Amino acid sequence: MPLHSNALLRQDADLTALNTFGVSAKARYFCSVSSLGDLQAALRDPRVRSLPVLVLGGGSNVLLTRDFPGLVLHVRLLGKRQIDDAGATASFEAAAGENWHEFVLWTLAQGYSGLENLSLIPGLVGASPIQNIGAYGVEMKDHFIALDAYDLRRNMVVQFGPSQCEFGYRDSVFKRGAAGRYFILAVRFRLPRAGALRLDYGEIRAELARSGIGSPSACDVSAAVCNIRRRKLPDPALLGNAGSFFKNPIVSTERANELTTRFAAMPHYAAGSGRTKLAAGWLIEQAGWKGKRIGNAGVHAEHALVLVNHGGASGAEILALARQIQDAVQEQFGVELEPEPVIL
Repeated sequence: MPLHSNALLRQDADLTALNTFGVSAKARYFCSVSSLGDLQAALRDPRVRSLPVLVLGGGSNVLLTRDFPGLVLHVRLLGKRQIDDAGATASFEAAAGENWHEFVLWTLAQGYSGLENLSLIPGLVGASPIQNIGAYGVEMKDHFIALDAYDLRRNMVVQFGPSQCEFGYRDSVFKRGAAGRYFILAVRFRLPRAGALRLDYGEIRAELARSGIGSPSACDVSAAVCNIRRRKLPDPALLGNAGSFFKNPIVSTERANELTTRFAAMPHYAAGSGRTKLAAGWLIEQAGWKGKRIGNAGVHAEHALVLVNHGGASGAEILALARQIQDAVQEQFGVELEPEPVIL
């Protein structure tokens, strides 16, 4: 058999449909990974042994600014199950390639709450710990037990618990010291059968009231969150985007007090330990960027945190727009905005 006969690998693969910004980019080599065996076979191929590796899931948290010169591993691992039932709680496992929102709905259908505030967040389960996804007062880490990952450096399966993941605000070790080293295989969660609902963030209570719901269930909260997100955020299938492009900046409370003295209308929220979270969308809007367009890249007219591809924008154009926004906010407020997506 010829050395280069690995049918799993494709060359010069188009990644346009595999990133929600819809930007054009290619991978030198590409493998769709549906099993651990697929992953191991791809990594053994002599053509890719010395090349960089990129793990790509739903493509909803990445901005591709160029072709990728190495191997792209596309996560297609599927499967989910309830592991145990402890009465008041139960643990669940989902393979990394499962759609996050569909997994949330499935856990709700089993009678367990906890993830309803994270409904309709785009992407796959495997990406959830990398970003420590969060919305409406809940973060993925709140219900995380452990994950299995393949160490691309040591060629072995390893397990990470909560402390090893080093979760932070939209952050984890997988975005820092372990960036690019691990291929996440499966993620496990522990969920309550009748947990306390988180209703005091964003517009959840108002949305429930609009629907005439006074005593909501977890499923009601999920539906309310979906309604809010659909109203606020553009559908990537219609307008390329990666959701919120910038993190809400966290500054010292002293610095926040200085800013709110100068800008009385500035939204701000306690973030613990003498720190305060600012609203990045408000900062961007006040700097004059909401709805602004430069070429085919722009800022969404309804949500200043969302950068969009109006059609044909390159990743480099979107990145240039992001940097102009960062400069404008820094100049006006002295606050640094940090992108949420991984930028390649």
